[in-house]
Amino acid sequence: MTVLLLGIAGGLGAGTRFVVDGLVRSLFRTALPFGTILINVTGSFLLGLVTGATLHGAPTDLQAVAGTGFLGGYTTFSTASVETVRLVQAGRPGLAALNALGTLGLTLLAAAAGVILVGGF
Repeated sequence: MTVLLLGIAGGLGAGTRFVVDGLVRSLFRTALPFGTILINVTGSFLLGLVTGATLHGAPTDLQAVAGTGFLGGYTTFSTASVETVRLVQAGRPGLAALNALGTLGLTLLAAAAGVILVGGF
């Protein structure tokens, strides 16, 4: 049953990513991929919450279904990587560095904030 729920959650996460990215792209027309950044930062924060909850006694199936399933489908490191490469190819190395390093820093902070909010490390 967990595998079935994980698959359904993964599909829902991917669908949510598609919708969020489309909305953000329609609002912000810029070379910097704000949609992917927002998705990865919010997903990291939510995964921090799920991980923190699991560390404090929540069922491990929560981490499998919500973390691996939904948030695994929602977040997208591979898209962030490709978008960084595209910025380099477009002659925008500064934006590429900002995208890569900014995304990394923000996602780490967001994940830590999620874990801390649930009860610390």
